[in-house]
Amino acid sequence: MRHSLSPLKTFLSLSFTFKPISSFFLLRSPFLYSLSSQRFFSSCKSRSSSMATAPPPRSTTPSIGVVANDVGISRRYWNKFKRDSIFSLYTPFVLSLAAGNLHLDSFRQYIAQDVHFLKAFVHAYELSEECADDDEDKIAISELRKRALNELKLHDSYVQEWGVDVGKESSLNSATEKYTNFLLATASGKVEGVKGLGKLATPFEKTKIAAYALGAMTPCMRLYAFLGKEIQALVDPDVTSHPYQKWIDSYSSEDFQECALQNEDLLDKLSVSLTGEELDVIEKLYKQAMKLETEFFLAQPLTQKTVAPLWKDLNPEESRLILFSDFDLTCTIVDSSAILAEIAIVTAPRSDQDPSENQIARMLSVDLRNTWGALSKQYTEEYEQCIENVLATDKGLAFDYETLLKALELLADFEKKANARVIDSGVLKGINLEDIKKAGERIILQDGCSIFFQNVMQKENLDVNVHVLSYCWCGDLIRSKFSSGGLDALNIHANEFNYEDSISTGEIIKKVESPVDKAQAFDEILTSYGNDKKNVSVYIGDSIGDLLCLLKVDIGIVVGSSTSLRRLGSHFNVSFVPLFEGLVKKQRECVEGGSFSWKAEPGVLYTASNWSEIHAFILGS
Repeated sequence: MRHSLSPLKTFLSLSFTFKPISSFFLLRSPFLYSLSSQRFFSSCKSRSSSMATAPPPRSTTPSIGVVANDVGISRRYWNKFKRDSIFSLYTPFVLSLAAGNLHLDSFRQYIAQDVHFLKAFVHAYELSEECADDDEDKIAISELRKRALNELKLHDSYVQEWGVDVGKESSLNSATEKYTNFLLATASGKVEGVKGLGKLATPFEKTKIAAYALGAMTPCMRLYAFLGKEIQALVDPDVTSHPYQKWIDSYSSEDFQECALQNEDLLDKLSVSLTGEELDVIEKLYKQAMKLETEFFLAQPLTQKTVAPLWKDLNPEESRLILFSDFDLTCTIVDSSAILAEIAIVTAPRSDQDPSENQIARMLSVDLRNTWGALSKQYTEEYEQCIENVLATDKGLAFDYETLLKALELLADFEKKANARVIDSGVLKGINLEDIKKAGERIILQDGCSIFFQNVMQKENLDVNVHVLSYCWCGDLIRSKFSSGGLDALNIHANEFNYEDSISTGEIIKKVESPVDKAQAFDEILTSYGNDKKNVSVYIGDSIGDLLCLLKVDIGIVVGSSTSLRRLGSHFNVSFVPLFEGLVKKQRECVEGGSFSWKAEPGVLYTASNWSEIHAFILGS
C-alpha cells in the first residue's frame, strides 16, 4: 500500500513545522548540530531551547521570547511587538541622549514636543475615566492621570536645568501631531470598525473604549520605562555628571516603572471580558502606538553626526558597504546538514520498495539512518575533545590574531577529516537537486533576517554587496532559500554537491570547510573590491566557525548566544560587547571636529540578541 504523498512531500509538510516525523530528528538529535558545524559543544538542550531567542549574557537588551498563555495581554503584546522598541532605542536621538552628547537645542525641542504629547495623555485619561463603568477602574485611571500631570510638572523644572521654556507655545511637528491625533481619536471612540461614543448603548460598550484607549497608551509607558532602564545601565560611573541625568533618573525610577506596570494591569483588567475580535482591535492599536513612538523619536531634529543608522554615513560615491553573513543558525533556526540528512533518509529506498530508477546506488533508509547516527556520534565526541585541545594551547597575555589562527588550525584539520568520513560513507548519494531546492524554499529563517536582507539590497543611496559564507555542504540549498525570497543578488560561498543528471554522487566539492577557509575566502573577497572606494565591512555570525572573520572586519556582530564561542573567545582574550552599549560608546567619540573610525579595537566583538538590533543599527527603522 502506497502513501498518497511522496516521501519528500511528507518531509516538507512535516519537518519544517516540527511535527512527529522529524521533531525528534531536528530538536533532539545531534544531527541538528551536524557534521559541518561546531555548535554541539553548547549542548543539544541549551541550543534547541534558546538558539533563536536567548540574548548574550551581558546584553543590556532583554530577550524577545515565547510568552506563556496565562500572561496578560499587556505583557503578551509587549513581547510580540518589542522588536519595535529596538528601533526606538537605536534612533539617533536616543543614542545621542544616552551618550550624553545630544545637542542642547535638540533636547529643548524634544521637551517642547513632549509637552504636547503629555497633555494629550492627560486628556486621554480623562476621556477613559468617563467611559469606565467600574468605580475601581475610574479611581485607577484618575491616579494615572495625576501621574501624567506630575510628569508635566517635572517638565516645568527643565526650565531651570536646561533652559527649556515649556510654557512657550510651540507648534507640533508632524510626528507628534500624528500620535496625539491617534491617541485622542482612540480615547474618543473613533476606532475603525467601532461605534462612536454617541452610539454606544450600554456602559459595557463604553468600557470597551476605555480599554482601547489604554491599549494605545500602555505601550508608550512601557517603552519609556524600557528606554530609561537601558540608558541608566550605561551611564558611565566615572563621569561626574550626565547632562541629561535628570531625564534618565525620571524614566528609570521605580516610581515610573510602577506607573508603567499600573497601566498594564489596568489594561489587562479592562480586557478580561472582551471578545477575540475586540482583543484584535487592542493589538492593532498597541502595534500602531509602538510604530508612532519610533516615528516620534526619529522626528526629533539633530544637527550632529551620529553612528546609527550606519548607511547614512556611507556616501555611495565614496564608500562601499561589504556585508558578510554566516548561514546555519545565524540566518536559520536549524542546521542545513540536518535538512540534507533527512532528505537523504526520507527519500532513500525501504527494504520493501523496488530499486530506484536513478543509476546511483543508494543505501536503504534504515542503513542510512544508522550510518548517519554513527557518524554524528563520532563527530560530537571528537569535536568536544578537539575544543579542549584548542583551549589547551597558549593564549598569550593579550588578544593576538595569529595566536588564535594557529590554535584554530587544529579545528580546521578536524573538520576536514570529518567531512571526508561523510563522503566516504556514501550517505549523501542519490539526493535529487529538485528535492534540495524544494527543501531550501521551506527553510525557516530567524525572525527579521529575511526582511533585513531585502531592505539592505533595496536601499537607495547605498553601495552594498552581500556575501554569505557557509560550511553548508550544498550551496544550492542556500541559493534556493534566498531566491524564494527574491534575494538572488546575494553571493553564496559554500561547498557544493557533485551531481550526475541532477542526482548527487555523494561527493562534495570542498570550498569552505573550516574557520580558516572562511577567513581565506573573506580575504579574497575583500581584496577583489580594490581601493577605488572606502570599504566598510560587517560580518554577522554565531559560532566558532565565524570567529576569525568576525575579528577581521571593521564591525563584527555575534547574533544569538553560543557558549562554545564565548568560552573559546574569552580564552583567547576576545571581548564581547552588547551592540547598543558599543554604539553608545562610539557615539561618545563623535565630537565636533574629531575623527571617527568604525575599525574595531583588536579582539572586540559586538553582540546582538536578534536581527532587529542589526537592522536598527545598519538601516534604521
